[in-house]
Amino acid sequence: MSRAPWILLLLLCSLGLASALKVPLRIKDVLPVLPRQISWPVLNNFHSAVDLLPSFIGSVTPNNDSIQWEGACFSGNEARLEFVEGDRGLGGGVLYLKTSEAHSWACMDLYVFATPYRITWDYYFSAREHTLKFDSWEEPAELEYVNQHGVSVFLMPSGMLGTMLSLIDVLPLFSNTVWGQNANLAFLEKHMGATFEKRSQPWRATINPDDVHTGDFLALSKIRGRWGGFETLEKWVTGAFAGHTAVCLKDEMGKLWVGESGHENEKGEEVIAVIPWEEWWELQLKDGSNPQIALLPLHPELREKFNSTAAWEYARSMSGKPYGYHNMIFSWIDTMAENYPPPLDTHLVVSVMSMWTRVQPTYAANMWNEALNKRLSTEGLDLYEILAEVENRGISVDHLLTIPEQDEWVYSDGKSTTCVAFILAMYKEAGIFGPISNSIQVTEFTIRDAYMLKIFENNQTRLPSWCNLGDEKLPFCQILGEYRMELPEYNTIEPYTNMNEHCPSLPPTYIRPSKC
Repeated sequence: MSRAPWILLLLLCSLGLASALKVPLRIKDVLPVLPRQISWPVLNNFHSAVDLLPSFIGSVTPNNDSIQWEGACFSGNEARLEFVEGDRGLGGGVLYLKTSEAHSWACMDLYVFATPYRITWDYYFSAREHTLKFDSWEEPAELEYVNQHGVSVFLMPSGMLGTMLSLIDVLPLFSNTVWGQNANLAFLEKHMGATFEKRSQPWRATINPDDVHTGDFLALSKIRGRWGGFETLEKWVTGAFAGHTAVCLKDEMGKLWVGESGHENEKGEEVIAVIPWEEWWELQLKDGSNPQIALLPLHPELREKFNSTAAWEYARSMSGKPYGYHNMIFSWIDTMAENYPPPLDTHLVVSVMSMWTRVQPTYAANMWNEALNKRLSTEGLDLYEILAEVENRGISVDHLLTIPEQDEWVYSDGKSTTCVAFILAMYKEAGIFGPISNSIQVTEFTIRDAYMLKIFENNQTRLPSWCNLGDEKLPFCQILGEYRMELPEYNTIEPYTNMNEHCPSLPPTYIRPSKC
C-alpha cells in the first residue's frame, strides 16, 4: 500500500493539533520524506521564490578557526576543514560538521558544499559530529582555491532532499574513466532512449578536404570526462543528440578551415577561433573525451547561394571573442514548465544560480546576470537584486527566463554566441535564411534545433565516397567514433519566422508543436 495517504493524514493531523497539543513537529519537518510532487507544492505554498533559495552560511578554510551558525533544524552548528592525504597525489580534505540543539525530533538540515570545481551535498538528522570527506582535489587549481578561499557551505530548504536524491545518477558522469563513459551511455539510454550501436572498423574516416565545403556543419558528441558529463546533461535537457558544433570554411586558395565557438586557447579560455582543418582534426583525435563526430553537408542548392565572403567577414569579426556563456541556458528555456526534465524545475535552476553567485560571482555575471538584466531593461543588478525587481514588478522568475534572447543584444564583452549560435549567425550573414533572416533569433536555437533544419544534403548518393563505409547508410557522414551517431528528425523542418522561441523539450520523446 502506498505511504502517501498516511503521510497526508499525518500532515492534516499536525495542522489541526499542533497548537493544542504542542506536538514537537512542524509541517516542513516531514517534507524530506514526501514525494517531490507533494513537497514542492507545500514549499511553494508557504514560501516565496526568494525563501526557497539556498542560504549562504560561509566558507570553511583549513587555515582559519571553525565557523558557527544557526540552521533550520539544529540551532547549534559548527564546521571546520582539515587537509589530509589524498589518493591522487594532490591530497584531500575532511570537513567536520557538528550539529546540536534540534528544535524537533523529526527535523533535518540539508547542506550543499561547493567549490568552483565540484558541488556535493549531505543531510543531517542527528545531533553529533558528522564528517564529509573529499578523497582528492580534482586538480592543483582546486587545491589552491580551497587553501585560499575554502569550501562554501549552503543551507538548503529540507524539502529539496527528494530532488537531490533523484539526481544521484548524475555524479559519475564527469569521471574521465571507462566507468564514467559507461555512466554517460547508460544515462542517455535511460533518460533519452538513445542507442549506442558499435560501429565496424575503421572508426576514423579518411577525409578528402576537396569534398568538404564552406558552410558544412560539424556535430560532435563527447561521452567521457568533464566535457562528456557536461554534454550529457545538456543533451538531456535540450533533447539534442550532439553536444558541440563547429563549421567548415574554405579560403580563396581552397584551404580548409574550421570555425568554432568554444575553442580552448593557450590560456585555457573558451573563445571563438578559426583554425586550419589539420590542426582542428588532430585536436579531436587526441581528445580524451572520446568524441563522436559527424559532417552534415549543406544542400547543393543552398551551397550555391551561400555568400562565402560574408561568412568569412563574420567569422573574422567574431574571432577571439569569448564563448557565448551569457545566453547559453536561455536557448534551452522557452516555456514556464515544459523544458525542465524531472527533477529539474525553476526553483532548482535558480538555486544553482544562487550558489554559483556566491562561489564564483564573475562567472555568475557571465552566465546569467547580464542576460537577465537585458530581459528587465535594467543594468548592473546582481541576482538577488534581479529577484527583488521581479517581485516588485509582479512577474515570476519562470516568465523572466522564457523571454526570448535577441541576436542584436551586445554584452559587456561583445555579442554572445554559443557554438551553434555562432554557426547559425554565420548562416544568416551568408543568406541561408533568405528573406526571413531578420525574423529569426539564432541565439534561441539549441543544437537539436540546428540539425533539424531542412538545409542539409538529402540525397545519400551525393555524399562523398569516403563517407559511411561498409553497411552504414546514414543521411550524413560520420567521420569519427566507435558508436553510430543518431540525430533524430535530422533535416526535417523548414525555417520559419520566430523559430524555436516557445518550444517544449521534455524527455524522453521531446515532442515539439509545429511552428513553436
